Amino acid sequence: MGPLTLITFLPAAGAVLVAFLPKDNPRLIRWTSLTFTAAVLVIAAALYPQFQTGLPGINDPTSFQFSEKASWIPAYGIHYYVGVDGLSFPMVLLTALLCFLCIPASWGISQHVKGYHALFLLLETGMMGAFVSLDFFLFYVFWEVMLLPMYFLIGIWGGPRRVYAAIKFFLYTLLGSVLMLIVLLVLYFNVRDPQTGQHTFNMLHMMSQANHGGILGIHSVRVLLFFGLYVGFAIKVPVFPFHTWLPDAHVEAPTAISVILAGVLLKMGTYGLLRISYPILPDATRQFAWFLALMGTINIVYGALCAMAQKDLKKLVAYSSISHMGYVLLAMSSLTPAGMNGAVLQMFNHGTITAMLFLLVGVIYDRAHHRDIEGFGGLANVMPKYLGVTAIAFFASMGLPGLSGFISEVLCFIGAFPIWQTFTIISICGIIITAGYLLWTIQRIFFGSQNPKYTSLPDINARELFTLIPLAVIVILLGIWPHPVLNLMNTSMTYLGRLVSGGLL
Repeated sequence: MGPLTLITFLPAAGAVLVAFLPKDNPRLIRWTSLTFTAAVLVIAAALYPQFQTGLPGINDPTSFQFSEKASWIPAYGIHYYVGVDGLSFPMVLLTALLCFLCIPASWGISQHVKGYHALFLLLETGMMGAFVSLDFFLFYVFWEVMLLPMYFLIGIWGGPRRVYAAIKFFLYTLLGSVLMLIVLLVLYFNVRDPQTGQHTFNMLHMMSQANHGGILGIHSVRVLLFFGLYVGFAIKVPVFPFHTWLPDAHVEAPTAISVILAGVLLKMGTYGLLRISYPILPDATRQFAWFLALMGTINIVYGALCAMAQKDLKKLVAYSSISHMGYVLLAMSSLTPAGMNGAVLQMFNHGTITAMLFLLVGVIYDRAHHRDIEGFGGLANVMPKYLGVTAIAFFASMGLPGLSGFISEVLCFIGAFPIWQTFTIISICGIIITAGYLLWTIQRIFFGSQNPKYTSLPDINARELFTLIPLAVIVILLGIWPHPVLNLMNTSMTYLGRLVSGGLL
């Protein structure tokens, strides 16, 4: 059993074990879940020094590392095929880290503790499996595995409108899944394994244009397939106008689930575009790159303006995520080396920064039992440690130099400006709006007149710092020296940009 299989299915094994633990022993359940997520993080971290950063190609089996392949349903060309490259490995590391930190962040869950942790571990399996899959059928299975745990985690352990938010999330995601399934079937019946001549779900065979037959030779069909995948992945990002499920889901979800939603699940959308749409349909991608740039620009400005209008702190962070994922779309549409690298680095950095933000929202909500920004004031004197950590997260989110958000956003703009000058100039205005709403939020919560109800709020505690300090360290270190992550993706993303732009076709 290889390391990728371990990090994918260890959480599922943990979910099974948790299901058999006595429900009246929540402490045992929590520590068991933490042990399994820690094991996944250790294995993923152990792969980091073994990862070879110079392997070219994103459509070549030799460019994928730690790969494992086994026949699953041979009659239909379905294989268990996993591997990682410079695109997927940073996402694997991010998922392992956030899932580990979310378990102690979930220790405030007191109802149905066993069910919560079992579903959370199953969710981690779905996320890991989607990132490492190289068989489209396998990818689709893991994509769907993510859906049900998230639906129940929001619908059972969420806020007052949790059922509405969970159903909305489910229906939106299901629509995307149906469109993806249609594209999956069209590709399957028009792509053959060059060795066996059998229809195949192998993504690498699908990436080779020489294997495309039948209606895949019709350009209009390829465009339809591109937009089918686009809608499926855009819902996850989410891209305007498919974004309306996100604020509701975030506001109602428990803190740890909001962290996973913003830190990992949103990245699934842009990851799917880069892993599947770009290399399989490079001509359609190249033709409609302007459309991706346009939607990225809309996301940046619209999301920032919506965030500024919010009075609920959690909803503000949710809309800020919509805005910051727009940078990813804008950068990846440029197909330049800086843009492609900046897009994936922004995915990673946004995952750590937004995880900090949602964890910090959870800290204040646990004490004040509300998230109304106007309802606080003067907390700097009461919770100075909380202010310090919040300042790091907020300044990283607004792209302050020296913090990780600055590096990835600058790379996005450097990559996009030569190709999309107008879109980039408009998008840069989003930085000003972002600084405006974040600074205004800090001012309203921490300064000004102190709310007499909160003169004795306890400051951030050791458990909460345990979940936040590792993320703060990463945000600062990558802001000064981004190469530990940037080196992982550089070769793969530069190659992918050249492939789609026509340089390798």
